[in-house]
Amino acid sequence: MNNKVLPRWSRLDNAAKIFPSNSSMRDSKVFRFVCELKDFINPVILQTALDRAVEQFPFFQSVMKRGAFWYYLEESDIKPVVQKEYELPCIPLYDTNKESLLFRVLYYNKRVSVEIYHTLTDGTGALQFFRTLIYYYLLERHCEEFASVPSLDYDASWFQKRDDSFQKYYEKPNGTKISKRKKAYCLNKEHLPDRHLSIIEGKMSLKSLLECSRSMGITITELLTSLFIMAIHQEMNLREQKEPIVITIPVNLRNYFPSESARNFFTVINAGYNFSYQEDSLEVVASYIRQVFKEELKEEKLKEQMNVWSALEHNILIRLLPLFVKDAILRTAAFIMRRKTTASFSNVGRVSMPKEMEKYINLFTAYTSPDILQACSCSFGDNYVISFASPFYSRDVERTFFRFLTQMGIEVEIAANKIETGK
Repeated sequence: MNNKVLPRWSRLDNAAKIFPSNSSMRDSKVFRFVCELKDFINPVILQTALDRAVEQFPFFQSVMKRGAFWYYLEESDIKPVVQKEYELPCIPLYDTNKESLLFRVLYYNKRVSVEIYHTLTDGTGALQFFRTLIYYYLLERHCEEFASVPSLDYDASWFQKRDDSFQKYYEKPNGTKISKRKKAYCLNKEHLPDRHLSIIEGKMSLKSLLECSRSMGITITELLTSLFIMAIHQEMNLREQKEPIVITIPVNLRNYFPSESARNFFTVINAGYNFSYQEDSLEVVASYIRQVFKEELKEEKLKEQMNVWSALEHNILIRLLPLFVKDAILRTAAFIMRRKTTASFSNVGRVSMPKEMEKYINLFTAYTSPDILQACSCSFGDNYVISFASPFYSRDVERTFFRFLTQMGIEVEIAANKIETGK
């Protein structure tokens, strides 16, 4: 009699379903979190910390497989192993021809990085895993210096972490439709070779940034979104200004609907501005963006949007379509949405660690592998870091963005990777 225990598997959550169909060498759908410590990394201790972190997030030890109708995750006995970083950032993790885990942990000098395929989790879920990894690393690395064991402020159960919150909060929509958007202005720049990214990090004082945003009566996210729009506007000629600049902003739904899930649980809002009939002034742009955020970030509106998108997977006709047809539909949908998006900005927010461990950490930062220009930001202590990731040779938008900040009196320390300047 065969007593073999079948591997535990799970369906992809609603947000995850679009990523497998649209992953490529250029756009791997992989994103990265980085923690810069004060001391050089000990890889042996980092491996021990990774082993302990995976015990807390067992479904991270999964591979993705193709079914007849949907992709799905299956738990695996493949052990994650820390690697010294030598490859390009955010290279593909999912390979249709090879079973592999959907995340990797890297180290280089004083930096630890985790790269995760977006199908597995979103930024919030990844950050909880990453914080757990850094927690166990510092606990082991400096064990003799802690009078007592510090506690981490995330103690969700195994079931809560695996929870598909889209299913938990889904209600059949009452006829609400997502408003249609027109084609947006798209940055028409020369692309870097596949797998290559332009990365620029700008580090500044959180206190200075807060003072600046508060003086304008807006939040940091609203200020940075407005500056992003202004910087992109500098790249446009008069003819192009007929099209709106549209910034897509991910929204963590856990802030609106109680959830401890470490899977995907987010939606997006779109902040658009058209300079052909709206004023070219930071104050006016910021005031308009503030109103957009106020209207879009309402619980009832986010709920409606979540239900409309979730309803698609509950549609019996769509469920019966074979996977190759779904792939084609999702690729087409993603192509259409890209034409309606100029760039993306994700504010991860403040990263917290146990107070006893803060002195060992310099900063956190994040970025993703994009097919458009994307910015990510997060803060730790007074260090606020904005990271731009781009598939383009040109860095003019990023330079203009940081120049705007310095003109506002905010000192910015910039670091960038080297990219090829010619072919």
